Amino acid sequence: MDDLDGLPVKQPEPIKLETLGIDELENRISELEEEIVRIRDVIASKKAVRGDAESLFKK
Repeated sequence: MDDLDGLPVKQPEPIKLETLGIDELENRISELEEEIVRIRDVIASKKAVRGDAESLFKK
């Protein structure tokens, strides 16, 4: 369990997308897609650690 599990996460203020140009919006999409990949990697890593710990204690 992480130290921050269960604690509220402060969300940043939403960006006013209407004020951005097309290039800026496309860049934003690319950045968000990269962040999603990074988050999925962290989730996979945490699941692997959890699985290892569970198998250790089941023995």
